[in-house]
This record gives sequence, C-alpha cells and structure tokens, in this order.
Amino acid sequence: MVRTRDPRCMRPLHIALAVLVAALWGVNFVVIELGLDHFPPLLFSALRFLVAALPAVFFVGRPKVAWKWIVGVGLALGVAKFGLLFIGMDRGMGAGLSSLVLQVQAVFTALFAALVLGERPGKVKLLGMAVALSGIGVAAVDEGASGPVLAFVLVIAAAACWGVSNVLTRRAAPPDSLNFMVWVSTVPVLPLLGLSLLFEGWDRDRDALAALDLSGAAIIVYVAWVVTIFGFGAWGFLLSRYQASSVAPFTLLVPVFGMSSAALLLGESVSPLRWCAAALLVGGVALTSLAGARRARVAAPEIPGPAPVGGQPEYVGNVP
Repeated sequence: MVRTRDPRCMRPLHIALAVLVAALWGVNFVVIELGLDHFPPLLFSALRFLVAALPAVFFVGRPKVAWKWIVGVGLALGVAKFGLLFIGMDRGMGAGLSSLVLQVQAVFTALFAALVLGERPGKVKLLGMAVALSGIGVAAVDEGASGPVLAFVLVIAAAACWGVSNVLTRRAAPPDSLNFMVWVSTVPVLPLLGLSLLFEGWDRDRDALAALDLSGAAIIVYVAWVVTIFGFGAWGFLLSRYQASSVAPFTLLVPVFGMSSAALLLGESVSPLRWCAAALLVGGVALTSLAGARRARVAAPEIPGPAPVGGQPEYVGNVP
C-alpha cells in the first residue's frame, strides 16, 4: 500500500527552510536600517521593488489573477506599507522594535476581514487581538520613554496597510504566490519614485545614486532578491506542500530574529518592558492567527495530500 504524505507533518529539511526564511526576514530589518544610511527611504523602497521585479517578470510568466488585485495589493503593500515602514525607520524607529510592532498586522487583518469579508472573529481570536493590542500599548509606553513617537505611529500605520493588502490578497486568491508577488512588485516602482522626487527631492536622490558603492548595491540585492524572490519563493514552495496552519507559525520567529540581530549587529538595547511587549504581541498574534486555522481543521475532515498552491493563512501576508 502506498503511504500518502501528511500535509501537516513537515520534513526536517523543510522545517530548516522555514526557519531560514524567518531568519532572513528578521535580519532584513537590520539591512533596511543599514540601507537607510545610503538612500532616502522612498527611493530605497522603489529600488527594492525595481530590482526585485524587473529580472523576475521574464521567468514567472504572465499574471494569473486580475490586474485590479495586482494594482490594489501593489499600492497597499508596496507604496503605503513599505513607504511608511521605511520612513518610520528613517525617523528613528529601531530595526528590532519595527520587526516586532509590524506583527500587529494580524490584528488589522482580522478587523478588516470582519468588516469587508464578513468573517466573525471567535472568542479565542478576540482574546488574541486584545492580548496583541496590550503588547502594542506596552511597546508604545517603552518607545515613548526612549524614542520618537511619530516613527512608532508610522510603523503602526504600515502594519494597518499590510492588513489591507492581506485582505486584498485573500480576495485575489492567487494560485501561484511567487508569480503574484513578482507582478505586485512592478506596481510600486513608479509611484514610489514619483513620491521620492516630490518629497525627498531630485538632488538628494541623485546624490544617493551617484554615491552608490558595493555595500549599497549588496543591500539592494539582499532586500530584493534574497528577501523578496528567494524568501517568498521558498515560502510559496512550503505552502504548496503543507497546510498553511503548519507553515504559518514560523513567521512568529521573524521578530525573534529581528530583535536579536538588531541587538547583536546594531547594538540596540532590549529593555525588560520591551521583552514584555514582545511576549504579549507574539502570543496575541499566535492566538489571533492560529484560531482560524484550528476552526478550519475542526470544521472539515483532513484529506491527505498537498495543500493548495499559493494558499495563505490570513496573517502571513507578504515579505517584510
């Protein structure tokens, strides 16, 4: 008798791949911090998508969803979320704290899904949202005592925009996550370049590009190809082989790697209050995100076989 692979049981090699992707996404916040020393934030974000999209579109084939979803997610994720995140970090929001605070996107996703998709959150999900928001409150108190509040608010706004893009992605239901991400990456390039010229100025952009050196180029390659193309490609591969509820929890490691790498590489301090905020936020996100997956498993019998290609849990969203 032929044994069918259980889509809930990940092989050790694939577990290692999921941890690697989470580590790359976590360290990405440190790389962004370093990149902001080379480029203005909006120009930096535009270059990220430009380098990620242009080579890849020749290999992923034509878009497999309607352009309205590609444009919608491209604006919400690429322009709004990344633009606000990069500006917030440029204004003084630390890499480690940014990697943590962005996880509140799970709460925004649940709220927007309830409003737009009519998904009623259960008691466990509501509890998780409350716990995560309490973590944000603790982080806000800590940041208010030691850092710029405006930068903190900008990263919260970025998380809200990420929630919008998650809901749009769920409506789009892309059958190929890498194909979708590559075409989404083509959308923000021109709007971000235009905003950069408008708010950051031609002189600043020109000087940054003229001063481009090997380290600046390496940073662009990392955020574009390693984080976006490899990271999302590997994540899509895992989601195509296993249930989303088995793969998704590994994203909870992103702030762990983000805060740890920021402390080790940038010397960012992690106060006891911030550790408390991290525990509350990650725990709340886990409750918020995994409650829906658990209900889905209870409601439907498990059918052995691969998970649907491109399937996404509601809080995975896209790469940081």
